[in-house]
Amino acid sequence: MKEPPRKQQWLQIKGDPSIRNFVFQQSRTPSLFDEQIDELMAVTEALVLMHGVFHAKIHFASNQLTCWFYNDPYRYRVFVGEEVFAPGFLDQFPSVVLAERPEIPNEVVPEILAHFRRLRLTDQTIYLRNASMNTINGLIGMTFSCDGSHYIPYSEFFETVAYF
Repeated sequence: MKEPPRKQQWLQIKGDPSIRNFVFQQSRTPSLFDEQIDELMAVTEALVLMHGVFHAKIHFASNQLTCWFYNDPYRYRVFVGEEVFAPGFLDQFPSVVLAERPEIPNEVVPEILAHFRRLRLTDQTIYLRNASMNTINGLIGMTFSCDGSHYIPYSEFFETVAYF
């Protein structure tokens, strides 16, 4: 007998204790993605809303944008540094706005990205290291400088993001 789908819930995972032990002895070093964060968010938004990306992961410090596309869901593509900001970058991708049963509605994608921006830049000690959103399963993923990883259904994300 097939089980009904399990309701997703907020999952917090603690990682390497040595990172947590020295969290207050570090500070964020600005990256290319930090310096061009508004353009990064605009590119990510366009990829998700207009070019068929259903899962986007931003690695802020290493300047990587990793994407999974509807038309090739079993492979991810990694875009690095200046490549993301190159003229015509978005032109290489076909227009795709098809999403069957997305869990994250298109209208909230910009708000999610705005929160990622804020969480990356607000504090120099406790900051967002990487962030992801998956429009199909509705999960927001975040890893912070204190080595805490969170996987949160997008509806809970909006209820709790002010506490981050």
